[in-house]
Amino acid sequence: MMRILLFEDCHAEDLTPLALLRPVFELVCGRDSLRRRLQRWFPDAEFGGWVRPWLADAYAEEQPSITVNNLSWIRKGKVLLVNGRWLPERRLTALDFVTHHAGFVDGNPAWMLIPGEELNELFQGDPATALAQYANSQRSLPTSGLWIQYPWDLVYQNAAQLIRDFADEGVSQSAKMEHVQVLGDPSDVYISAQAEIDPYVVIDARSGPVSIDRDAKIQAFTRIEGPCHIGRGSQLFRALIRKGTTIGEHCRAGGEIEESIMHSYVNKYHEGFLGHSYVCPWVNIGAMSCTSDLKNDYTTVKVPLQGQMIDSKIPKVGSFIGDHSKTAMDSMFNSGSSIGVCTMVIPGGRLLPRHVPSFSSVMFGELSSDWTLDAAIETARSAMSRRSQTLTIYAERLLRIVHQRTEQERQSALQRATDRRV
Repeated sequence: MMRILLFEDCHAEDLTPLALLRPVFELVCGRDSLRRRLQRWFPDAEFGGWVRPWLADAYAEEQPSITVNNLSWIRKGKVLLVNGRWLPERRLTALDFVTHHAGFVDGNPAWMLIPGEELNELFQGDPATALAQYANSQRSLPTSGLWIQYPWDLVYQNAAQLIRDFADEGVSQSAKMEHVQVLGDPSDVYISAQAEIDPYVVIDARSGPVSIDRDAKIQAFTRIEGPCHIGRGSQLFRALIRKGTTIGEHCRAGGEIEESIMHSYVNKYHEGFLGHSYVCPWVNIGAMSCTSDLKNDYTTVKVPLQGQMIDSKIPKVGSFIGDHSKTAMDSMFNSGSSIGVCTMVIPGGRLLPRHVPSFSSVMFGELSSDWTLDAAIETARSAMSRRSQTLTIYAERLLRIVHQRTEQERQSALQRATDRRV
């Protein structure tokens, strides 16, 4: 049986705030995360994960079929290591991998096929350094693909990945819905027989394919432009979904959404614009909230990641919003905003700060620490219970760990905000 170990390298923190509560290989690009894509390609494989230590317990609970940070599992035999930030550009097969070889993309190892006993020795110390050294000692095989370095890479690559995923699925037919207006080739549209679509819905597949998963509900006067994917159990309310958008599972979406990723369990029910953004689970975006994704001077957008400004080198960048954050109505996000985990945003008729650290709040335009950790956890618990989900002990413990790990970033941001007011 093939055994696949997805691992995080030393650049995992560059995907903050999106990867604060999950391994990088669980981030969505296209229809799926890398882990789900590999499971689809290798349905009989046994999967393991090697993640940042503080994620291990919560992730193992969330994905019980994945063996997490387990050296005994590693020792059992040959293991295919796959870097969690790698975005393959084609379907992979077992023939792509050779023992004692490594596949490199832009000079960095994307995969390695290693005997378990050798891999066990590498993981005794610093896995990231040891794996990089080991890969450079192996024979190199040309490998296609891209790297997800920063949060905007997921958004920037999403449209192309949606097209690849649609072709990879090999969808040959979909439910017949005569009342749905399809523009373009009907073979580029997949609608699950278990989806519910009202009359007066327009699906435009002229620029790319559209897939609508089971139990999705699409309300009348919604327009969906491909490439696009609407995930299982999601609902669209009079929405304008522009091309390059992924609506993940169990989301609620309304208003205009362009080239964005809603991971899962995101609530954006009302009018407002979301563009070139990634929104994590359990985020609520208030009515009429808007995200700027283009500067007035058309220059490239800089994004504050962990408080440090990083030039995206692209002109269209929206917001990156971490899990369990809540934004009130009329929230106005600037281009290149980084909103951390468990933030509370109360707008005040002005553009919000571009950097809102985890477990902090914005009260009428000013960054503060008024929202306590316990209050944030109770809000998360309440929000999840509304969808019949539970904040488990391990998930709560992870939130408390992330609160500790983001303390310095939060205090530095609050001090800068205080200095500006003085």
